[in-house]
Amino acid sequence: MNKWTRRAFITTGVLAGGAVVLGIAIRPGNRAGKVAPLIANKGDSVLNIWLKIGTNNILTVIIPHAEMGQGIHTTLAMMVADEMDADWNLVQFMEAPANKEYANYGIIRGFISGEKEFPGFLEDTMTGVFLTAVKKMNIQFTVGSGSVRFTGMHAMRVAGAAARSMLLQAAAKRWSVPLGELTVSKSFVFHQASSRSASFAELAPSAINFTADAKPVLKKKGEYSIMGTSPHRFDIPQKVNGSAKYGLDTSLPGMKYATVKASPVFGNKVKSFDASAILKTPGILRVINLGDAVAIVADNFWLAKESIAELPIEFEQNNKQVQQNDIYEQYTRDLDAAVANGKMDNHFKSGDTEEAMKSASKTFEAEYRIPYLAHATMEPMNCTVWLHDGLCEIWCGSQNPLGFAGEAAEVLDMDIEKVVVHNQFLGGAFGRRAETDVVRQAALIAKEVNYPVKLIWTREEDMRHDMYREANISRMKAGLDKDGKPVAMIHQFLFKHHPPEAPDIPYNISNQLIHFATSKTHVPWGSWRSVDHSMHGFFIESFIDELAVASNQDPYQYRRTLLPEGSRFQKVLDLAAEKGKWGQPLPPNQGRGIAMHKSFGTLVAEVIDLEISDEGELKVLRVVCVADPGLAVHPDGFTAQMESGIIYGLTAALKGEITIENGAVAQSNFHDYPMVRMHEAPIIDTYIINSDQWPGGAGEPSTPCVAPAVTNAIYSLTGIRIRNLPVKNYDLSRDKWVKKDVELI
Repeated sequence: MNKWTRRAFITTGVLAGGAVVLGIAIRPGNRAGKVAPLIANKGDSVLNIWLKIGTNNILTVIIPHAEMGQGIHTTLAMMVADEMDADWNLVQFMEAPANKEYANYGIIRGFISGEKEFPGFLEDTMTGVFLTAVKKMNIQFTVGSGSVRFTGMHAMRVAGAAARSMLLQAAAKRWSVPLGELTVSKSFVFHQASSRSASFAELAPSAINFTADAKPVLKKKGEYSIMGTSPHRFDIPQKVNGSAKYGLDTSLPGMKYATVKASPVFGNKVKSFDASAILKTPGILRVINLGDAVAIVADNFWLAKESIAELPIEFEQNNKQVQQNDIYEQYTRDLDAAVANGKMDNHFKSGDTEEAMKSASKTFEAEYRIPYLAHATMEPMNCTVWLHDGLCEIWCGSQNPLGFAGEAAEVLDMDIEKVVVHNQFLGGAFGRRAETDVVRQAALIAKEVNYPVKLIWTREEDMRHDMYREANISRMKAGLDKDGKPVAMIHQFLFKHHPPEAPDIPYNISNQLIHFATSKTHVPWGSWRSVDHSMHGFFIESFIDELAVASNQDPYQYRRTLLPEGSRFQKVLDLAAEKGKWGQPLPPNQGRGIAMHKSFGTLVAEVIDLEISDEGELKVLRVVCVADPGLAVHPDGFTAQMESGIIYGLTAALKGEITIENGAVAQSNFHDYPMVRMHEAPIIDTYIINSDQWPGGAGEPSTPCVAPAVTNAIYSLTGIRIRNLPVKNYDLSRDKWVKKDVELI
């Protein structure tokens, strides 16, 4: 079984009914010896696969995640260093190589079993179970806001605590003293009674001969010395001085450039092309049929780009008749049919919604629509491949370097051990750079030439051949009691990807039915920042706001009464209302909206203030974001991620829309798929509540609240209820307002 899918792994019964089934009895133990040739320099002591100690007492932490602006190299190093009581000034990092020993079992363990703890005697075996699976699947993901909450908690902190234990054992043996008499501080071990001390570097060569518990004791909150602080990030100086290297910066001796053109309509193959004229152009080296695209290789990128635009290519014509409205009409038909035929799949069911609806004082229902969205990364997709001396070397920015290695190995029919991935900084990712389509194309091109080749997608190719956050329809219905509180709620929608908990409703509603159907289209789907949460945050928080209005109740107070008293959610919501000045009057032409959502283990509430001119021009003025991640390991980095997710969410809510015309994407560049620019960006105030729970994610949780908070604010000012995104499609000029002169909340 050379390849395992995540679904296949789960269904083998590794975690069945909450019980552990040892289907793969592997205890990996300390794999330091296996990875030492990959990461160690002369004199380095490799205590475990995640860290090494040099003769200069420098602790180097091996990070199995890509740096794509989230500062993860710094944050994960902090978690290791804190557990070791290391001197932060003596800590550095290296990114883990794309090697199967660095397959990211912590991420998959987290996605499958969450925060689940295994008994100490099973810990090493369960690590072996997950490690075996991710090795088979070539998983080295940076996805799902999981780096801190899963890799950090399941691997990095454990590695640090284990290494500390090994160093203590080495010191105890050296000095013939009890372990209990030793202390550790600033990368030194001390024996106070005899006034002796030794650096990590002195102890490390002998420490590697000791073992540590597979489940060592981790620090409690009051014992942290590094976690919870904000040291300077490792990646910032390079980004400030311009020395940071992205995939697009790769330059090799003798390197040539390639670009591609795929069928405008997804899935269609190349039928024919005539390269005779193009090949006569000086500097054009090759024209290659990739099956679903044509590539041109040239001396420079501009020549390749201009030439491929002129290349006559005939593609298959399947699905060329499909229009955007056709897709929505199909969605409606398929959802109607699934409901009518009892073919809906249940996500969650409690109580008896049918009976509760019958006894409700009144019912309320609404339908929402969202469009396709592109990732639109600032750095277009690119990948450099060089085949030489029996090796395949790859330069790229990838969210899954090991997956890239596996894809290239498959394309080239070579052992994955012969593929070397040089992962670079990622110039924007948001899920797009977890896909392997670009490395597959680059490997196919490199196979046809005898020099390094850098494949660069044009911005137009990038926009029109993305893997999109899907368009969708949501139908919600609630039964309300005499006080306007929901006694029942039904939510119907299309598609369920991940995370599985995304459609969950956080409010106390006894009778719920959350179910979904599917509807097949030719438009490719891909993980987009916050994935299904990006949809359900808008659906649920728009509907709750509508219920508050229908019940003549304040939207903040309405939400608050539906939450458990004193809960984390209520605390987040209360602080957002306080800091967002909820209830205080606003100037003319300004509105205020609120929304909350839990995603990737982090609870977020946002209050948004916006202004709409009489002519209908909208400007978001201020976003107050309150987040409870359990623990913000690097508060400044966490805040930056909240801000990033908010700006990304604003772009999607206000402007983001990919439409299908004649089977193809109509948009092509930033002129018709615009971003929120610097001059449009609001003031963002972020407040962190450290509730001392299991850490949540940072990269995605601030995005789902943005769209509903914006549209709820628009309603508070204008009386226009926006149920279909993006906002740009609405005329918000004052003569269209439902509310003419109102006292705003």
